[in-house]
Amino acid sequence: MENEQNGTESNEVSFETVKAEIKEFGRNNFIEIARKRAVSADGSTEFISVSRGYYARDGSRKFKRSLTIPDDTETKEFMAEMIRNL
Repeated sequence: MENEQNGTESNEVSFETVKAEIKEFGRNNFIEIARKRAVSADGSTEFISVSRGYYARDGSRKFKRSLTIPDDTETKEFMAEMIRNL
């Protein structure tokens, strides 16, 4: 059987944090809202990440849950409206 290449390059994706804001709450918890960029051989895409986490005993941040939101106007306006109406 002969191996064929399908024209795709490496599937490696690296993530960069463009900007992040952290709000601490409770005894040891935080919420981080960040603009991030996924970079691959095909180009880059920006998105918004909302993450919840806590501080470990050594002071490092540990993340428990995360939600990513596409960086497009319609989605951001929808999210903002839903939050305002809570």
